[in-house]
This record gives sequence, structure tokens and C-alpha cells, in this order.
Amino acid sequence: MFSSYERLQKRSGKKGVDRFQYLKELVEEFSNTESSEAKEQVLANLANFSYDPINYQWLRRLKVIDIFLHHLSEGTVTLHRFAAAGICNLCLDVENKSYILQNGGVHLLTECLMSEDESTVISSITSLMFLVTPQSKLEITSDKVVKLISVKAEESNPRIRNLAKIFLSDYHHPVREEDPTKAGIQY
Repeated sequence: MFSSYERLQKRSGKKGVDRFQYLKELVEEFSNTESSEAKEQVLANLANFSYDPINYQWLRRLKVIDIFLHHLSEGTVTLHRFAAAGICNLCLDVENKSYILQNGGVHLLTECLMSEDESTVISSITSLMFLVTPQSKLEITSDKVVKLISVKAEESNPRIRNLAKIFLSDYHHPVREEDPTKAGIQY
């Protein structure tokens, strides 16, 4: 649910935990714990907090986008899943989108398309769609990305298959060889 600062303050009260402080504690716990299970749980929490735009400024300050980008390719399958979900939740914001694009996000998300984990693939395809800008479109619709997503468009999993087809339909427009006589061009 999207919050306003007023609603957030009302819900937490005058002595409630400060949202920034709580997020900071999560980041510190993620950085300091040795437990894989604890890391996964904290990254899941950070991905959930990434859903609400009221948290974006704090997540940027705490470098949570860097944590997500790093864990798209490092750690367990579960960490990949939560990192991809976090990126997906953050990438519609203009500032976050720009940061993700400038820091190798397209490449990392492209690699996640090869995951066997349904949620990772769905978050990756969705993120790539959200990250399309006039400047990023060529990279996002590169031959490599289109080939990987074309494979996903043939999957038995209907969620992945349908999302891949939407990506291809909306963002991949192959150059078609036209009959020059019908285009009015004569040779």
C-alpha cells in the first residue's frame, strides 16, 4: 500500500520506529549476518519496502539498489528472487530507473532470464519492460535479450509464456522485408 508521510506518522505514533532507522537496521543486519536464511529474510523485507514510493529516497540513501543489483547474480536462488523483485518494485521511479540502467541492471536482469525460478524470470522480464526508455531500448531489445525472451514465449508455464509474449509484442519489432513494388519503390 502506498503511504503518505502523514499516514505513516499517524500509524507509527510519536514514539514509533522511524522508517529510515528501521530500513537502516535491516541493511545493517543484511550486511552483518552470516546466516543465509537471515539474509534471505531481510532481502525479502527490503524488496517489500521497495514497493512503496515513500521509501525510495531512504532506500537510495542506504544503497539498497546496489544490494539488489549485486544479488541478482550472487548468492542463493532465493536471494536472486528477492533481488529481482526489489529491482522490479523500484524501477518505475525515474531516479531509480536511471541508476539501475547506469549500473549494469539490464545485463544482470538479462542473465536472470536463464533462471529456473519462475518469480525471478517474471520479475526480470517485467523490470526490463519498465526500464525501456528511448536511450535503453536498443540494449533491452538486443538480439541476446530477444532470443532469451523468445525461448520463454514458448514455455509451458503460462505466466512466463504470456509475459514474454507481451514483451515481444510491445518492445520487439523485427525489421520486415517488404516487397519493394508494394512500397512504391522500383528497381
